[in-house]
Amino acid sequence: MALLAPLAWAADYDHYQLGDPDAPTPGKVTPGLLLMGGGDRNFDSLRWFFERAGGGHIVVLRASLANEVAEEFFHEVGGIASVETYVFSNRESSSDPALLRSLARADGIFIAGGDQSRYVRYWRGTPVAAALQKHVMDGKPLGGTSAGLAMLGEYLYGAMDGGSQVSPLALADPLGAGNTIETGFLQLPLLHGVLTDTHFRERNRLGRLVAFVAKAEAMAGPGRRIIGLGVDEDAALALEGDGTARVYATAPGAGATVVPGGFPRTQQEDLPMQLPAFEVIGADAGSVLHLPEGRVEKPAFRHRYAVRDGVLVALDQPLLVIHGGAGVERASLDAKEEAAARAALEQALRAGHAALMAGQPALDAVTAAITVLEDAPQFNAGRGAVFTHDGRNELDASLMDGASGQAGAVAGVRRVRNPITLARAVMEKSKHVMMVGDGAETFAAEQGIELVDPSWFRTEKRWQQLQKALAEEANARAAVVLPGKAYFGTVGALALDAQGRLAAGTSTGGMTNKRYGRVGDSPVIGAGTWADERCAFSGTGWGEYYIRAAAAHDVCARMKYSGVGVRRAAEAVINETIPARGGDGGAIALSADGEVAFPFNTEGMYRGWIGADGVPHVAVFAGETLAEP
Repeated sequence: MALLAPLAWAADYDHYQLGDPDAPTPGKVTPGLLLMGGGDRNFDSLRWFFERAGGGHIVVLRASLANEVAEEFFHEVGGIASVETYVFSNRESSSDPALLRSLARADGIFIAGGDQSRYVRYWRGTPVAAALQKHVMDGKPLGGTSAGLAMLGEYLYGAMDGGSQVSPLALADPLGAGNTIETGFLQLPLLHGVLTDTHFRERNRLGRLVAFVAKAEAMAGPGRRIIGLGVDEDAALALEGDGTARVYATAPGAGATVVPGGFPRTQQEDLPMQLPAFEVIGADAGSVLHLPEGRVEKPAFRHRYAVRDGVLVALDQPLLVIHGGAGVERASLDAKEEAAARAALEQALRAGHAALMAGQPALDAVTAAITVLEDAPQFNAGRGAVFTHDGRNELDASLMDGASGQAGAVAGVRRVRNPITLARAVMEKSKHVMMVGDGAETFAAEQGIELVDPSWFRTEKRWQQLQKALAEEANARAAVVLPGKAYFGTVGALALDAQGRLAAGTSTGGMTNKRYGRVGDSPVIGAGTWADERCAFSGTGWGEYYIRAAAAHDVCARMKYSGVGVRRAAEAVINETIPARGGDGGAIALSADGEVAFPFNTEGMYRGWIGADGVPHVAVFAGETLAEP
């Protein structure tokens, strides 16, 4: 039975009811807090909550939508006698006697998702807040998801400016007005000194939680330590009355993250955050979390980070990401060639990993990995380079150091065995950024860079590709062939070293049958390659479109100025901006906090990554499972 109570209209709230609110509570009511990260259908955690409510009467509070949550509770999860929903539209409703009577007799209260600023405005300092506090102190369970969870800590992000703060902007001014930290709503003993956040991993919110904790500690005064607790969208924390909590997860790797706080009180308003190394602790389904102290038994991870000029940086978590080019087609790749390509990718990953584990900077890892890929005939770079219209191999490469902003590039070289090493020499041993053609090779000889006979780069497969392109051109069908796969074929690498420094590099043989000294995006800093203090990028695709879109820089600029995560930024540029203009391709991108992206819009893209454990992960075609770092 579902009813819309007529009397609720007079009180200016909507009231929905399912089940029999007068039925006796079947079981014993016991304390507990359910902290849900905002995802759907975490039914096991809800069953835990309903058990703590004795299978009795649940009241759902929210300030938008209708009784959708109650429908799920009652009809899909089940095991409860009734569910009432109250949808608020103003503060005055928080004093309504009928509503307060429902809260007083509820066996469990659940705060749904929505806009937490409404919750703060409608409930703080009202009888509803007092009823929630009494409910918990009487030993009854309270739960919340998304904005509802955000309300439960002693300190909370209120989103009082009507927006939703993102990590880069939160870190850019941690004490600023955009980080609307509130208090004075609830004082739950198990969440004393705790500030919660939700949709955590999915929305890249570690940075903002660190900033929120810093502001909350500034508000709390000297000596107070505030613990940040982020819950992933596909997870829920079930907190028992004794302060022990376990994770219920609906997706692999989902859990909670603890930021222990106790930061130095050195932040200043209007200035970006500066924070030395601090630890972040993860809890998963095998962990036990103790609140309010924030201790974790059997943690899923312990990671160290720092914040430098408002940028969250992963420490002691070296990571290498590579690609061997987009545009891979199953029809043109036999099993032997595919196996050889995968083996070459793994070899390149191990070479870069060895540099990282030896404590070398990110630049060394990128150079080592690309050198291997340039020597592998499976890829269109170095030895596997395609042929120009005139039957020659012309090679391009670029390299950029995110820590210093220095860059080097070469284009149109024909005798440099490993163009990435020459690009690095341009960066480190000249005053220039790019050198081309004969002049670049003269510089290579002066710097002791290995030069080889042009025959070194010849492979029969690439030669036959040129012959086919020439034949098609002769038949006046070149316009049909060139757009698309003729433009593909590039290798690239990105690295994050143990000190949190980023680097990026790209190398290519260009496009089959190219003329007139054509140069694509690979050696163009900002188009095919970019690295700064927060982001690294290497592209692979139709170079003209990457140049016009300044693709590499655009991804990192979106992160800096719009505050989006690296995956969202890379997806937007590679799978939206470039296709909208007629291009296609792929890329790899890596953020300073260790998040990676592999967007592409072709049948396949050679790609892989390797972390501190030394296990290489590679994939070729779309749809392949590639584990995340």
